[in-house]
Amino acid sequence: MGTVARVTRDADGEVDVRSFFAEIDRRLSRFDASSDLCRLNADPRPYVPGGPLLRAAVAAALRAATLSAGLVDPTLLGALRDAGYCESRADVAPASLAQALATAPKRRPARPDPAARWRAVEVDDDTGLIRRPPGLELDLGGSVKGWAADVLAERLERHGRCAVDCGGDLRVVAHRGAPWEVRVRHPLTGAIAHTLHVRSGGIATSGIDARLWWRDGGDFAHHLIDPARRAPAWTGVVAATALARTALEAEALAKAALLSGPAAGRRLLRAHHGGVLIHDDGAVDPVS
Repeated sequence: MGTVARVTRDADGEVDVRSFFAEIDRRLSRFDASSDLCRLNADPRPYVPGGPLLRAAVAAALRAATLSAGLVDPTLLGALRDAGYCESRADVAPASLAQALATAPKRRPARPDPAARWRAVEVDDDTGLIRRPPGLELDLGGSVKGWAADVLAERLERHGRCAVDCGGDLRVVAHRGAPWEVRVRHPLTGAIAHTLHVRSGGIATSGIDARLWWRDGGDFAHHLIDPARRAPAWTGVVAATALARTALEAEALAKAALLSGPAAGRRLLRAHHGGVLIHDDGAVDPVS
């Protein structure tokens, strides 16, 4: 999936963590033409059979789109490719965030796609089918991380205190013992910008620094797309951390807060469970 997953737990259980992530990667990566997701995207039929894992992941992406009012849109794969994100960048050092900000266009909040093409996607577990207009491709790279963290943590929590981190999307459980200390990294300095203490729930950070590249045209691009413009979003926020009941919800809220810009992003986090915004001038803005 082009990211790193980490699991910390107080006691061993019967859950095979490595096999779980290997199955997610094998079936849901957009970088592997043989994955279930890529086969779905290439299928010319409007109704496509999908296994339980694919159906659950697509349904999770649609929940994230609904929660974010369309800002977190799983139908932006073409826009990601147009921006230059065609292959995994897991082993590619990101470009300089400071340089990118110095040359970035005027900041403005992102907006949902007025066409809301994600609403045309449906999952039918009774028939095992996924419906979507032929040619409409899905990208599950954001939502699947939070969803996977939730699924695994729910399997592990019966064995005790645990934390699952899928590329910055965390689900933590500490019904007993000390709460988890979650340190938010500053994307410009690398220092600890803020520390959160969470007993149970989801924490996710979305930022433009980890997947940031220079394009041949002389500008910079990143993977967080403005659905309305179908181009990288430069909103005045470079990273957003959100707290929520689940990692899937936290991931959707973090991305939506970044895409919304400073004022609307703060309102969004405050309306839910809080979090942290980091502005592109380096200011750290805790929200509760």
